[in-house]
Amino acid sequence: MSLVKLIEEADERGLAASGLACLDRCLPLLAEETEILRPLWAGVVGGEEDWPARLSASREALDAVGGPAPDVTTALVRTMLGAAPSEWAAGPLRTWADTCSVVALEIHQQLDAVGEDGPAAAAERLARCREDTGAVTDAADGAESTDGIGPLAAGELRRQIAILEILAETPGAAGVRRALDLSTEGQRVLRAVVSRRARAGS
Repeated sequence: MSLVKLIEEADERGLAASGLACLDRCLPLLAEETEILRPLWAGVVGGEEDWPARLSASREALDAVGGPAPDVTTALVRTMLGAAPSEWAAGPLRTWADTCSVVALEIHQQLDAVGEDGPAAAAERLARCREDTGAVTDAADGAESTDGIGPLAAGELRRQIAILEILAETPGAAGVRRALDLSTEGQRVLRAVVSRRARAGS
C-alpha cells in the first residue's frame, strides 16, 4: 500500500504517531537534545486525555532549547510541532501527519542533494514516491535511490511506511514503542549526517 493510502486509512493514534515520528527524526537539525519529544510519545499512548497537555509542554520545551543558527530547514522543523493540532480527531491529525510526511521527505531529499533539476522536480519525484506502491519495495530493499530520490529520502520513505503499518497492525502501547524504536533509528542516521557536515565545514 502506498504511503498516501496508509495515511488516508490510519486512525487517530496512527496519525499522531506518524506525524510525531517525522518531527522526531528531524530533531538533530534543530537541537542537540534529541529526546525532548519523548513525553509526547506518551501522549500518543494516552490519546485524547493526554495529547493536548503533553503537546503544549513539548512546544514550551522545544522553544527553550538552543540550537544552530535559524535557517529555512530549522524553521520547518519548528513549524511541524507548531502546526500539530491539540484536538484528538482524525481530520486535523490526518492533515498534520500528511504535512509532516512531506516536510520530512523534503528535508531528507535536500540533505541528499540528488540531481540538479531544481526543487520543483524534486518535489514532483517525492510526491510520486508517496503515491507509488512500488516505491515501498525499493525503499525497503535499501536501494541507493527510489525513482530518482536519494538514499536518505528513500530511507525516510521506508520508515514512514513501516511506522504506519506497525501502528495499523499492533494495538496499544506496544505499537507506539515499536514506532518510536524505528524513528530513533532514523534519528541516528540524520544525526550522523549532521555531524559529518559539521566536521566538513569546520
